[in-house]
Amino acid sequence: MPQTLPNPPVQFGALRRIQAGRFDAPAPLALWHLASLDAPTVAVTWSLAFAWAAQVRLPGWIPLLLALACWAVYVADRLLDARAALRSGSVASLRERHCFQHRHRRLLAPLATVAAIAACAIVVTLMPPAARERNSVLAVAALAYFTRVHAQGTALGGARLPRLFKKELQVGFLFTAACALPAFSRALTQAHAALGPLAAVSLFFALLAWLNCHAIDRWEAREQEPSSFLIFPQARLLAQAGLLLAVLLSYGQPRMAVLAAAGAVSALLLALLDRQRSRLTPLALRATADLVLLTPLALLVQVALLLQ
Repeated sequence: MPQTLPNPPVQFGALRRIQAGRFDAPAPLALWHLASLDAPTVAVTWSLAFAWAAQVRLPGWIPLLLALACWAVYVADRLLDARAALRSGSVASLRERHCFQHRHRRLLAPLATVAAIAACAIVVTLMPPAARERNSVLAVAALAYFTRVHAQGTALGGARLPRLFKKELQVGFLFTAACALPAFSRALTQAHAALGPLAAVSLFFALLAWLNCHAIDRWEAREQEPSSFLIFPQARLLAQAGLLLAVLLSYGQPRMAVLAAAGAVSALLLALLDRQRSRLTPLALRATADLVLLTPLALLVQVALLLQ
Protein backbone atom coordinates (compact mmCIF):
# COMPACT_ATOMS: atom_id res chain seq x y z
CA MET A 1 0.00 0.00 0.00
CA PRO A 2 1.25 3.53 -0.70
CA GLN A 3 2.48 5.31 2.38
CA THR A 4 2.18 8.90 3.43
CA LEU A 5 4.73 10.85 5.35
CA PRO A 6 3.99 11.69 8.96
CA ASN A 7 2.78 15.16 9.71
CA PRO A 8 4.86 16.27 12.71
CA PRO A 9 3.39 19.04 14.85
CA VAL A 10 5.54 21.90 13.57
CA GLN A 11 3.89 24.94 15.12
CA PHE A 12 4.99 28.36 13.97
CA GLY A 13 4.44 30.24 17.17
CA ALA A 14 6.55 31.95 19.80
CA LEU A 15 9.44 30.23 21.52
CA ARG A 16 7.94 27.66 23.84
CA ARG A 17 8.88 24.87 26.25
CA ILE A 18 7.88 21.38 25.19
CA GLN A 19 8.86 17.80 25.96
CA ALA A 20 9.89 18.21 29.58
CA GLY A 21 11.70 21.51 29.33
CA ARG A 22 13.18 21.31 25.81
CA PHE A 23 13.08 24.51 23.77
CA ASP A 24 11.69 24.49 20.26
CA ALA A 25 12.77 26.83 17.47
CA PRO A 26 11.05 30.21 17.04
CA ALA A 27 8.91 30.56 13.92
CA PRO A 28 11.43 32.41 11.70
CA LEU A 29 14.27 30.03 12.57
CA ALA A 30 12.12 26.94 12.03
CA LEU A 31 10.84 28.13 8.65
CA TRP A 32 14.35 29.21 7.60
CA HIS A 33 15.53 25.65 8.16
CA LEU A 34 12.48 23.71 6.96
CA ALA A 35 12.30 25.61 3.66
CA SER A 36 16.02 24.96 2.97
CA LEU A 37 16.88 28.65 3.19
CA ASP A 38 19.69 27.97 5.67
CA ALA A 39 22.22 26.53 3.21
CA PRO A 40 21.97 29.37 0.64
CA THR A 41 22.21 31.95 3.44
CA VAL A 42 25.42 30.36 4.69
CA ALA A 43 26.79 30.03 1.13
CA VAL A 44 26.23 33.69 0.30
CA THR A 45 27.63 34.82 3.67
CA TRP A 46 30.78 32.73 3.29
CA SER A 47 31.38 33.76 -0.34
CA LEU A 48 31.14 37.45 0.56
CA ALA A 49 33.32 36.91 3.64
CA PHE A 50 36.03 35.17 1.59
CA ALA A 51 35.97 38.04 -0.92
CA TRP A 52 36.15 40.62 1.86
CA ALA A 53 39.09 38.86 3.49
CA ALA A 54 40.93 38.57 0.15
CA GLN A 55 40.10 42.22 -0.64
CA VAL A 56 38.47 41.40 -3.97
CA ARG A 57 35.10 42.55 -5.25
CA LEU A 58 32.46 40.10 -6.45
CA PRO A 59 29.85 41.11 -9.03
CA GLY A 60 26.28 40.86 -7.79
CA TRP A 61 25.39 37.88 -9.96
CA ILE A 62 27.80 35.58 -8.09
CA PRO A 63 25.99 35.61 -4.71
CA LEU A 64 22.69 35.34 -6.59
CA LEU A 65 23.95 32.33 -8.56
CA LEU A 66 25.18 30.66 -5.36
CA ALA A 67 21.87 31.23 -3.60
CA LEU A 68 19.74 29.93 -6.48
CA ALA A 69 21.88 26.86 -7.18
CA CYS A 70 22.32 25.96 -3.53
CA TRP A 71 18.62 26.26 -2.74
CA ALA A 72 17.60 24.20 -5.78
CA VAL A 73 20.06 21.44 -4.87
CA TYR A 74 18.97 21.25 -1.23
CA VAL A 75 15.26 21.17 -2.11
CA ALA A 76 15.89 18.44 -4.68
CA ASP A 77 17.96 16.47 -2.19
CA ARG A 78 15.26 16.50 0.47
CA LEU A 79 12.45 15.72 -1.95
CA LEU A 80 14.41 12.77 -3.35
CA ASP A 81 15.12 11.54 0.19
CA ALA A 82 11.40 11.67 0.96
CA ARG A 83 10.49 9.81 -2.24
CA ALA A 84 13.10 7.13 -1.57
CA ALA A 85 11.78 6.67 1.97
CA LEU A 86 8.23 6.24 0.68
CA ARG A 87 9.35 3.63 -1.82
CA SER A 88 11.46 1.66 0.64
CA GLY A 89 9.08 1.89 3.57
CA SER A 90 11.63 3.66 5.79
CA VAL A 91 9.50 6.72 6.51
CA ALA A 92 10.48 6.71 10.17
CA SER A 93 14.05 7.68 9.22
CA LEU A 94 12.94 11.03 7.80
CA ARG A 95 13.15 14.31 9.71
CA GLU A 96 10.83 17.28 9.93
CA ARG A 97 12.61 19.03 7.07
CA HIS A 98 11.86 16.12 4.73
CA CYS A 99 8.23 15.92 5.81
CA PHE A 100 7.77 19.67 5.44
CA GLN A 101 9.15 19.74 1.92
CA HIS A 102 7.22 16.67 0.85
CA ARG A 103 3.97 18.22 2.07
CA HIS A 104 4.74 21.41 0.14
CA ARG A 105 6.31 19.70 -2.89
CA ARG A 106 3.74 21.12 -5.32
CA LEU A 107 5.03 24.57 -4.46
CA LEU A 108 8.69 23.87 -3.73
CA ALA A 109 9.45 21.60 -6.70
CA PRO A 110 8.37 24.15 -9.36
CA LEU A 111 10.13 26.96 -7.51
CA ALA A 112 13.32 24.92 -7.27
CA THR A 113 13.09 24.17 -10.99
CA VAL A 114 12.74 27.88 -11.75
CA ALA A 115 15.72 28.60 -9.49
CA ALA A 116 17.82 26.00 -11.31
CA ILE A 117 16.87 27.42 -14.72
CA ALA A 118 17.68 30.95 -13.53
CA ALA A 119 21.06 29.74 -12.26
CA CYS A 120 21.81 28.15 -15.64
CA ALA A 121 20.80 31.38 -17.38
CA ILE A 122 23.23 33.35 -15.19
CA VAL A 123 26.04 30.92 -16.03
CA VAL A 124 25.39 31.18 -19.77
CA THR A 125 24.85 34.94 -19.98
CA LEU A 126 27.02 36.47 -17.25
CA MET A 127 29.80 34.05 -16.32
CA PRO A 128 33.02 34.60 -18.35
CA PRO A 129 34.12 31.57 -20.45
CA ALA A 130 37.32 31.08 -18.42
CA ALA A 131 35.39 31.03 -15.15
CA ARG A 132 32.83 28.70 -16.73
CA GLU A 133 35.60 26.19 -17.48
CA ARG A 134 36.97 26.36 -13.92
CA ASN A 135 33.54 25.99 -12.37
CA SER A 136 32.63 23.09 -14.64
CA VAL A 137 35.07 20.88 -12.70
CA LEU A 138 33.30 21.69 -9.44
CA ALA A 139 29.90 21.21 -11.09
CA VAL A 140 30.87 17.76 -12.36
CA ALA A 141 32.15 16.75 -8.93
CA ALA A 142 28.94 17.96 -7.29
CA LEU A 143 26.80 16.15 -9.87
CA ALA A 144 28.77 12.93 -9.38
CA TYR A 145 28.30 13.17 -5.61
CA PHE A 146 24.58 13.94 -5.92
CA THR A 147 24.07 11.02 -8.33
CA ARG A 148 25.95 8.60 -6.09
CA VAL A 149 23.99 9.59 -3.00
CA HIS A 150 20.61 9.15 -4.70
CA ALA A 151 21.45 6.15 -6.89
CA GLN A 152 19.13 3.29 -6.03
CA GLY A 153 19.81 -0.37 -6.53
CA THR A 154 23.28 0.08 -8.03
CA ALA A 155 26.71 -0.85 -6.83
CA LEU A 156 27.64 2.80 -6.92
CA GLY A 157 24.74 3.88 -4.79
CA GLY A 158 24.99 1.02 -2.33
CA ALA A 159 28.76 0.84 -1.94
CA ARG A 160 30.19 1.67 1.44
CA LEU A 161 32.84 4.33 1.16
CA PRO A 162 35.94 4.45 3.35
CA ARG A 163 35.43 6.53 6.48
CA LEU A 164 37.60 9.33 5.09
CA PHE A 165 35.19 9.80 2.19
CA LYS A 166 31.98 9.84 4.18
CA LYS A 167 29.14 12.02 2.99
CA GLU A 168 29.72 14.76 5.56
CA LEU A 169 33.33 15.30 4.48
CA GLN A 170 32.40 15.48 0.81
CA VAL A 171 29.61 17.96 1.50
CA GLY A 172 31.92 20.13 3.59
CA PHE A 173 34.61 20.40 0.94
CA LEU A 174 32.24 20.79 -2.04
CA PHE A 175 30.22 23.45 -0.22
CA THR A 176 33.30 25.44 0.81
CA ALA A 177 34.86 25.13 -2.65
CA ALA A 178 31.75 26.65 -4.21
CA CYS A 179 31.86 29.54 -1.73
CA ALA A 180 35.61 30.22 -1.98
CA LEU A 181 36.17 29.71 -5.71
CA PRO A 182 34.92 33.18 -6.79
CA ALA A 183 37.35 34.91 -4.41
CA PHE A 184 40.14 32.54 -5.45
CA SER A 185 39.56 33.23 -9.15
CA ARG A 186 39.74 36.99 -8.74
CA ALA A 187 42.72 36.87 -6.41
CA LEU A 188 44.51 34.58 -8.86
CA THR A 189 44.04 36.93 -11.81
CA GLN A 190 45.47 39.77 -9.71
CA ALA A 191 48.46 37.71 -8.50
CA HIS A 192 47.18 38.52 -5.04
CA ALA A 193 49.39 38.04 -1.98
CA ALA A 194 46.42 36.64 -0.05
CA LEU A 195 46.21 33.41 -2.07
CA GLY A 196 48.08 31.33 0.51
CA PRO A 197 46.19 32.67 3.53
CA LEU A 198 42.92 32.34 1.61
CA ALA A 199 43.70 28.68 0.95
CA ALA A 200 44.43 28.11 4.65
CA VAL A 201 41.24 29.84 5.79
CA SER A 202 39.20 27.99 3.15
CA LEU A 203 40.54 24.66 4.41
CA PHE A 204 39.60 25.62 7.95
CA PHE A 205 36.05 26.52 6.85
CA ALA A 206 35.79 23.23 4.94
CA LEU A 207 36.54 21.44 8.21
CA LEU A 208 33.96 23.64 9.94
CA ALA A 209 31.36 22.67 7.31
CA TRP A 210 32.30 19.02 7.84
CA LEU A 211 31.93 19.42 11.60
CA ASN A 212 28.47 20.91 11.11
CA CYS A 213 27.35 17.96 8.96
CA HIS A 214 29.05 15.46 11.24
CA ALA A 215 27.40 16.94 14.34
CA ILE A 216 23.94 16.82 12.80
CA ASP A 217 24.49 13.22 11.69
CA ARG A 218 25.62 12.14 15.15
CA TRP A 219 22.86 14.05 16.95
CA GLU A 220 20.11 12.61 14.79
CA ALA A 221 21.51 9.08 15.01
CA ARG A 222 21.75 9.15 18.82
CA GLU A 223 18.83 11.26 20.00
CA GLN A 224 18.28 8.90 22.92
CA GLU A 225 21.72 9.65 24.42
CA PRO A 226 21.47 13.34 25.34
CA SER A 227 23.97 13.11 28.18
CA SER A 228 26.98 11.92 26.16
CA PHE A 229 29.30 14.30 24.30
CA LEU A 230 29.29 13.35 20.63
CA ILE A 231 31.30 16.07 18.88
CA PHE A 232 32.52 18.25 21.74
CA PRO A 233 36.21 17.16 21.54
CA GLN A 234 36.37 17.67 17.76
CA ALA A 235 34.62 21.04 17.99
CA ARG A 236 36.95 22.24 20.74
CA LEU A 237 40.01 21.10 18.78
CA LEU A 238 38.81 22.83 15.62
CA ALA A 239 38.13 26.03 17.57
CA GLN A 240 41.65 25.96 18.96
CA ALA A 241 43.05 25.42 15.45
CA GLY A 242 41.02 28.39 14.19
CA LEU A 243 42.29 30.65 16.94
CA LEU A 244 45.87 29.55 16.25
CA LEU A 245 45.36 30.24 12.55
CA ALA A 246 43.99 33.68 13.41
CA VAL A 247 47.09 34.48 15.47
CA LEU A 248 49.42 33.37 12.67
CA LEU A 249 47.53 35.41 10.08
CA SER A 250 47.32 38.52 12.23
CA TYR A 251 50.83 39.46 11.08
CA GLY A 252 50.23 40.71 7.56
CA GLN A 253 46.71 39.44 6.86
CA PRO A 254 44.41 40.97 9.49
CA ARG A 255 41.24 40.37 7.50
CA MET A 256 42.03 36.70 7.10
CA ALA A 257 42.79 36.54 10.82
CA VAL A 258 39.42 38.03 11.71
CA LEU A 259 37.64 35.59 9.40
CA ALA A 260 39.48 32.64 10.95
CA ALA A 261 38.50 33.90 14.40
CA ALA A 262 34.86 34.09 13.30
CA GLY A 263 35.07 30.46 12.19
CA ALA A 264 36.60 29.51 15.54
CA VAL A 265 33.62 31.11 17.27
CA SER A 266 31.30 28.95 15.12
CA ALA A 267 33.20 25.83 16.21
CA LEU A 268 32.91 26.88 19.86
CA LEU A 269 29.16 27.40 19.43
CA LEU A 270 28.83 23.91 17.94
CA ALA A 271 30.65 22.56 20.98
CA LEU A 272 28.21 24.45 23.22
CA LEU A 273 25.27 23.01 21.29
CA ASP A 274 26.64 19.51 21.82
CA ARG A 275 26.76 20.07 25.57
CA GLN A 276 23.28 21.63 25.72
CA ARG A 277 21.46 19.58 23.09
CA SER A 278 19.25 17.83 25.66
CA ARG A 279 17.55 21.21 26.22
CA LEU A 280 16.59 21.64 22.56
CA THR A 281 14.15 19.79 20.32
CA PRO A 282 15.68 18.10 17.25
CA LEU A 283 14.27 20.86 15.02
CA ALA A 284 15.74 23.64 17.16
CA LEU A 285 19.09 21.85 17.41
CA ARG A 286 19.32 21.26 13.64
CA ALA A 287 18.36 24.85 12.77
CA THR A 288 20.69 26.37 15.36
CA ALA A 289 23.60 24.26 14.09
CA ASP A 290 23.28 26.07 10.76
CA LEU A 291 22.63 29.43 12.39
CA VAL A 292 25.99 29.38 14.21
CA LEU A 293 27.77 29.17 10.84
CA LEU A 294 26.75 32.78 10.18
CA THR A 295 29.38 34.35 12.44
CA PRO A 296 31.12 35.97 9.38
CA LEU A 297 27.88 37.89 8.85
CA ALA A 298 28.88 40.16 11.74
CA LEU A 299 31.97 41.20 9.74
CA LEU A 300 29.91 41.99 6.64
CA VAL A 301 27.36 44.00 8.63
CA GLN A 302 30.15 46.03 10.23
CA VAL A 303 31.71 46.74 6.83
CA ALA A 304 28.33 47.83 5.45
CA LEU A 305 27.83 50.21 8.37
CA LEU A 306 31.30 51.69 7.91
CA LEU A 307 30.60 52.33 4.22
CA GLN A 308 27.45 54.31 4.94
